Amino acid sequence: MDLLKNIFKGDKIIWILFMGLCLISIIEVFSAASTLTYKTGDHWGPITQHTIFMAIGVLIVVLMHHIPYKWFQVFPLFLLPVSAVMLIFVTAMGVITGDRINGAARWMSFMGFQFQPSELAKMAVIIVTAFILSKKQDEEGAQPQAFKYILIITGAICVLIAPENLSTAMLLFAVVTLMMFIGRVAMKQMAKLFGALVLIGGLTFAVVMIIPQDTELPLLHRLATWKSRIIHFADKEEIPAARFDIDKNGQVAHARIAIATSHLAGKGPGNSVQRDFLSQAFSDFIFAIIIEELGLIFGCIPMVFIYICILIRAGRIAQKCERTFPAFLVMGIALMLVSQAILNMMVAVGLFPVTGQPLPLVSKGGTSTFINCAYIGMILSVSRYTQKLEEDRKQQELLQTAQVPMASEVTETTEAAEPTAPILNSDAEFISEDR
Repeated sequence: MDLLKNIFKGDKIIWILFMGLCLISIIEVFSAASTLTYKTGDHWGPITQHTIFMAIGVLIVVLMHHIPYKWFQVFPLFLLPVSAVMLIFVTAMGVITGDRINGAARWMSFMGFQFQPSELAKMAVIIVTAFILSKKQDEEGAQPQAFKYILIITGAICVLIAPENLSTAMLLFAVVTLMMFIGRVAMKQMAKLFGALVLIGGLTFAVVMIIPQDTELPLLHRLATWKSRIIHFADKEEIPAARFDIDKNGQVAHARIAIATSHLAGKGPGNSVQRDFLSQAFSDFIFAIIIEELGLIFGCIPMVFIYICILIRAGRIAQKCERTFPAFLVMGIALMLVSQAILNMMVAVGLFPVTGQPLPLVSKGGTSTFINCAYIGMILSVSRYTQKLEEDRKQQELLQTAQVPMASEVTETTEAAEPTAPILNSDAEFISEDR
């Protein structure tokens, strides 16, 4: 038992929520991967691979949460340039060779393993945003330079991601905007940003709708896909069934059928019917399969509750931080995970146009699973630090009560909160009003 406590440190609730999502993922991917089973002819192959990925993901969580949070500030130094180069490479190869999966060049292959550079880029941007907000923080809030630096970095990465994965670029920019709001960026700057986004968004929408679908433009080969999805989502037929033509909009139609036939309690795990017709049942539309099998009571509501709990728990961890970087980092990660989950769920139930966003820690995938597990590890690393802060605070109160001087040895908390390198310990202090 002591061994497990030493290995699995940090916030217990985050651990429980993470393990719960892993369990749901293995069960539902096993059920939803029928199309993969049919293609490969191997009944156990898809779920065996996914289970191995989840096991590696747990190891990543264990590894990451034992790293003091201060060292996460170093990650963008190599993640940003590496991810930028890889994004340029996959986009260029898509244009040169025309080799794309589902119409998009989002994957790279290395030693037989496929991964998405955009996932690394998202992590780099979130960390560097937290880093800049923490370094450029004073009593009045974030300094004006922070807004400029964050926009330059985020804008550059989003421009590289957008041609092949517009929804990911939009999601990342939205999360960074929320982080700047939490990081106390001046409301005047935020208002200018909001106005610019509304103007650019409106002009982009108008251009997309005006340009014919068969028009071929450099780096805009997905224009027809974006336009058709927007038109289909906005089109409100008098007869709802006319919107869900199984031949033309198979994914949307079968997702709606799965949800409509689930009822309150669902059909039971493994009893999904629509999984055999949804090409991405194990990924983009796994939430529809969860509802079909587990229903509203045992599937939909608990899933939403788990992600909301992650956000709330991350907020509580951030409140306990005495420095700004870990607080901003935890909130940025939680916002990314929960925002992506909400977007995936909205697509499944018809509240947002179809996108390629998987359900974090549930959908089948390699890169997304590993990166999301790294996110959880980072949250746990910060929670481990805050727990030690609370323990040291209580110990100090007891020693002061007993009028015994504090010991001078360096504790694990000091090592995590006071790194020897000045650049890693130059962020502002952050004291919650609750303490």
